[in-house]
Amino acid sequence: MARAGVFRTPHGDIETPVFVPVATQAAVKALPPKDLKEMGVSVILANTYHLHLRPGEKIIKKLGGLHKFMAWNGPIITDSGGFQVFSLGFGLEQGVGKIAKIFPGEKKNKKIKGVNCGRKNFVKIDDDGATFISHLDGSLHRLTPEKSIEIQRNLGADIVLAFDECTSPLADYKYTKKSMERTHRWALRCLSVAKTRNLQALFGIVQGGAFKDLREESAKFISSLPFDGIAIGGSFGKFKKDMHRVLEWTIPLLPEEKPRHLLGIGGIEDFFECVDRGIDMFDCAAPTREARNGALMIRQGRLNILNSAYKTDKKPIEKNCQCYTCQNFSRAYLRHLFLAKEILAYQLATIHNICFVHNLVRKIRQSILDGKFQKFKKEFLKK
Repeated sequence: MARAGVFRTPHGDIETPVFVPVATQAAVKALPPKDLKEMGVSVILANTYHLHLRPGEKIIKKLGGLHKFMAWNGPIITDSGGFQVFSLGFGLEQGVGKIAKIFPGEKKNKKIKGVNCGRKNFVKIDDDGATFISHLDGSLHRLTPEKSIEIQRNLGADIVLAFDECTSPLADYKYTKKSMERTHRWALRCLSVAKTRNLQALFGIVQGGAFKDLREESAKFISSLPFDGIAIGGSFGKFKKDMHRVLEWTIPLLPEEKPRHLLGIGGIEDFFECVDRGIDMFDCAAPTREARNGALMIRQGRLNILNSAYKTDKKPIEKNCQCYTCQNFSRAYLRHLFLAKEILAYQLATIHNICFVHNLVRKIRQSILDGKFQKFKKEFLKK
């Protein structure tokens, strides 16, 4: 089911399959926009939750929107904030513990059923939205489908995501079903307020955890609505094979003419396996996070630059790599920078990882156009 396409936005075309670097706080960590442009990166993803808390969407709008604020003239995607509400606040309803009073008056670091419920971790999800306490300063915030769309509109992204509830892999069937139905109601509310959007594409999100009937129900429901694209989110189970099954249940039920975005997935094997199952777009913070920890992507897997074996190694990170780092610096030099804790280490490592992933997905796209995807997949994964 691998396919190649083009999604047009006011700030340029997105050729798919495509990897979308994560610019959580309006910046891809350690990289200026010019480096991304030089690599050929076409689209980035910014974070609604974080930008709402700091510096605030109204400030960004006043300064010309995200594109001018971060000096990026290409397409921008913003998530809805749903995942961050879950991951940073931890949904206490989801089989982990329950609290009746979670706001001012609760003692800091109070533990309930073994779960650390310090004020910075408090969140309450209800049918109308989510109330949470900022991890930055403890201030109280409310996020609803309408508020999420309003924030994303002010940020000025080209593609915005509907507000959803992201469930934990630990959530049982009963809660996952309840959460999915809530996400569906929120999808309708997002559409109702997004009708007046100005050239912003709105993607709906399929939920349902690792349960076949729920994934199929959600895929059918979201596909029946007038979204411009479909994202697939939530828990994909505990193993890669679980994620593959989720995609095999979901994708055949999605409209062929709309792009499909797999949220938060970006492993090397994932690109091949998920494109093979019909995915068009990926976003993931792993390449930049791994770079800052000295894990560099190569065709054979990962290279730990901190290993003493590279102390006097004159070779680049990857032979034949055209990135700025590999064209100019040795493994020995990069190892030295990491051990010396030089900031340049993070920049050079991130340049390589983003360039590696971008070029790999671009090659995957070309192999689809050439009718050689299966051959390319087999040869690459064999190594």
